[in-house]
Amino acid sequence: MLPQWIIEKKRDGHALTPDEIRAFIAGFTTGAIPDYQMAALAMAVFFRGMSAGETAALTEAMMRSGDLVDTSALVAPKIDKHSTGGIGDKVSLVLAPLVACCGLAVPMISGRGLGITGGTLDKLEAIPGYRTDLGTGEFLAIVARCGCSIIGQTDRLAPADKKFYALRDVTGTVPSIPLITASIMSKKLAAGLDGLVLDVKCGRGAFMKERAAAVELAQSMVRVGRAMGVKMSAVLTAMDQPLGRTAGNALEIVETCEALQGRGPADLMEVTLKLGAKMLQLAGLAHSGDEAQALLTKQLESGAAWCKWLEMVRLHDGDTTVLEDTARLPRASLIEPLPAPQSGCVAQADAELIGKACLVLGAGRTKTTDAVDHAVGVSGLAKIGEQIGRGQPLALLHANDADRLAEARALLQAAFRITAETVSAPPRILEETTP
Repeated sequence: MLPQWIIEKKRDGHALTPDEIRAFIAGFTTGAIPDYQMAALAMAVFFRGMSAGETAALTEAMMRSGDLVDTSALVAPKIDKHSTGGIGDKVSLVLAPLVACCGLAVPMISGRGLGITGGTLDKLEAIPGYRTDLGTGEFLAIVARCGCSIIGQTDRLAPADKKFYALRDVTGTVPSIPLITASIMSKKLAAGLDGLVLDVKCGRGAFMKERAAAVELAQSMVRVGRAMGVKMSAVLTAMDQPLGRTAGNALEIVETCEALQGRGPADLMEVTLKLGAKMLQLAGLAHSGDEAQALLTKQLESGAAWCKWLEMVRLHDGDTTVLEDTARLPRASLIEPLPAPQSGCVAQADAELIGKACLVLGAGRTKTTDAVDHAVGVSGLAKIGEQIGRGQPLALLHANDADRLAEARALLQAAFRITAETVSAPPRILEETTP
């Protein structure tokens, strides 16, 4: 069957067979099917969707487009976490070393920035020397030694997803439940996991703006994971405002260091501890959420999690001196406060607009070939429910270009709303699902 026939079949709302999906993904992986035809199929899927069977077939085809990681030599339970992406979401950086201290093996394969959301790899690469392109052998050796490693996809690990991930970013097909499911689960399941905890974001700064869509995505990924023999748990978390008080690569590394030394912002720590507890429970290392969170808190208070973070970065050839003295991380040449126009209570801190401001500053990509400026972004973000005085900073903008700074400032001004009435801080954890 010709590729265009498969595109037309999906365009017209018909289900594709597993053989058709496998053939299309195989052709795209080898280059026999060009990007423009893959983009056309992606757009057809975006509008027409996929059944559960089609999604599972797409996931498996993408997972088997390359090598599978053999983690059988790792003795500890192999549990990972994945977030669907949000603004200021540096949870993976805090979580991996934290749960590794409790006896988990965390072979974490992460991605780069997609749309307005930051990428874990981009954040890690703000650390001079940190290598995200390790081979499978070195990756597993680091996990065996310190319990955690965070890398990008190798050329042979779900190569179809690596190509497709970049293509979706620039073709308007990011927020598709079947495509998100297949992208996430193909590379996660290729890593040989025993269990996976999903952090599904919902709100203004998430791919899934509506709660019903976020629930549907969580169910889709849990369904695929369980069908392939992996223990699954999903948590829905709010993303109407950024997570933590920073957004931007080096700035989020600073906040990660603070969090691992027990000084993290309350919302970041609540989400991190909740997801970490789910990971420990999936592994059978804790019988309840309270017991698991107590174990995690102990690792933070003892300094073990901070030491584990330094060890992981060191094993990836990262310069840990910039973590111990974060003033040595990349710094922007222009730092400007955004003053509150009036006194009152912060009623809105729009994550989408804040993410767009970071993108304008250069913290993300508008096309796949863009270079990321690790120094730029926003810090000191005011949170919904906090009181602020007129003229006090709602945030600090970090920029390396005056024109970009002006454009980002306008977006940031629109992101905040202050009212005279008292506003309660919104919940961070929306739903939990453990099939």
